[in-house]
Amino acid sequence: MKTFDVVVIGAGAIGTSVAYYLSKKGLDVALVEQGDIAYGTTSKCDGNILIADKQPGFDTQLAYRSQQLFKEIVNDIDYNIEYTQKGSIYLIESEQEWEVAENYVKQQVADGFPMRMMDRKEIHDDEPHIADDIIGGVEIECDAACDPMAMAYGLALAAQKNGAEILTFHAVKDIKLDEKGAVKSVVTDQGEILTKAVVNCAGVWAPHVGKMVGIDIPILPRQGQILVAESTIPVGKRKIVEFGYMMAKFGSSDYKRNVSPEIEKYGIAMVFEPTSHNNFLIGSSRAMVGYDTRVSIEIMRGLAERAIRFFPIMKNINVIRAYAGLRPYCPDHFPIVSPVEEVPGFYIAAGHEGDGIGLGPVTGKLISQMITGEETELPVERMSFARFKKN
Repeated sequence: MKTFDVVVIGAGAIGTSVAYYLSKKGLDVALVEQGDIAYGTTSKCDGNILIADKQPGFDTQLAYRSQQLFKEIVNDIDYNIEYTQKGSIYLIESEQEWEVAENYVKQQVADGFPMRMMDRKEIHDDEPHIADDIIGGVEIECDAACDPMAMAYGLALAAQKNGAEILTFHAVKDIKLDEKGAVKSVVTDQGEILTKAVVNCAGVWAPHVGKMVGIDIPILPRQGQILVAESTIPVGKRKIVEFGYMMAKFGSSDYKRNVSPEIEKYGIAMVFEPTSHNNFLIGSSRAMVGYDTRVSIEIMRGLAERAIRFFPIMKNINVIRAYAGLRPYCPDHFPIVSPVEEVPGFYIAAGHEGDGIGLGPVTGKLISQMITGEETELPVERMSFARFKKN
């Protein structure tokens, strides 16, 4: 029976980040995954590393720190994660939306983050394929992107090089506690692993792992679909998003878009991401359908409708495939990055919804500091598991 200092459950963007930072501190780490690396949501998403879609305050601070850590990771690991920092643009449709965007940018700039408004001429000079009636935009120069699966593989291999053991195709069946209720071991379908610490990085499956130690984790799967276009002429140079995306993401009542009931129902908002293969991805949608990862024709049509609205040229470009992934959704839109007081040695790093790629590094860094007893470099109370017990 093997013994490890820490067992990390889940080898997606979050789990591999946690394993990487723990291994850098010299801990004996096992990264346990029921499938292969990037088996779950990480294999079914885009590679956003953004502050642009974050609410002012701690949400943005967390994302910005993670952006800085990505640059360190790129220089540290011996693996190409296809990291690029080209910035992003958020497109503004109306004068009312301009007012909301302008207020948002003022708050972010006051906090020291690199954002600026772009007028009509500037936005069309920068991205000539955008629809003529778009009145402006918001530019965020620090935003970046990577290949999510390459990120997970690169971090897992770096952790392995630091001494971590990668246990893929090991399904966790149970977590045993000692007589004091503290973590004692992890039971997989390949055998039992002794450990004093477990980090639950299982994403949408985190609640199932939580039940193994007798706790309820309020994370739900929220499905998102993505269209993949054929290789074509360059449509846009960088990530381009409709500003209404933030309203769809957070369910904001400040401003309602002029969209059909179907678009509103599924939280559809245009997200354009060019790839290194001369094609692009189109998102995004939000639907509560349990663990169903089947694509929906209705949602696909809605994604195409919003894409063509902002990029009329896309009506002549073919979609070669579509896929759906499950975001680990927390009701207050903040992840859980926290120890669990009731179960000594049990930690949660899950519930990042669509921000798992971008927040992976900062999550890994914070969890490693918690486990080693260091002071965390950012305040973590907002992400505490205990916050749900107070409500």
